[in-house]
Amino acid sequence: MSAGRAIYPGTFDPVHLGHVDVIRRSAQIFQSVIVAVAANKPKGPLFSVERRMEMVRESLGGDPSIEVLPLEGLLVDFARRHGVFTVIRGLRAVSDFEFEFQMALMNRKLEPRLETVYLTPKEDYSYLSSRIVKEVALLGGDISAFVPESVHKGFQGQDGWGQA
Repeated sequence: MSAGRAIYPGTFDPVHLGHVDVIRRSAQIFQSVIVAVAANKPKGPLFSVERRMEMVRESLGGDPSIEVLPLEGLLVDFARRHGVFTVIRGLRAVSDFEFEFQMALMNRKLEPRLETVYLTPKEDYSYLSSRIVKEVALLGGDISAFVPESVHKGFQGQDGWGQA
C-alpha cells in the first residue's frame, strides 16, 4: 500500500548510492516523490543545482513516480507551494538523529502540517556521505563503488571540477 506524496530534500553534491537507495525505497512507499535539490550556498556545493539535478535524474533511470526539482529558500515554503507535507530524511547513524530531530521540530513549528519520515539506508551505504565521497575523489581515490555510474563518469570528466 502506498501513501500520497513526499519530498526528499538534500544537497546531493553529489548524489551517492545511499541517496539512490532511500529515493527508490521511498518511491515504493509513496505514490510519488519529489527529490528537492537544494542550492545550499553556505555549504559551497561543488556542482551547480542544474548539474546535481541532472545527476539525480540520470541515477534514477527515469522513474515516472519521481520528480526532481530545485529547492530555493525554506523547505516549508517549497512544501506549501507543492501541497506536499511529508518529508523524507535519511538517518545513517545515531549521530545524524540530533540534527534531523531539531530540523523536523523547526519545520513543524514553521508549518504544523509538515511531518518527517526517517528511513535508514541499506547497511552497505550507511557510512556514505557526499562530503566523504567528494573528499575521496578530490584526493584521487576511486569512488566508483559509492556513486552511480553516471555520477562517476561526471567526476572523471572534471578538470579540477568546479561548477560542472
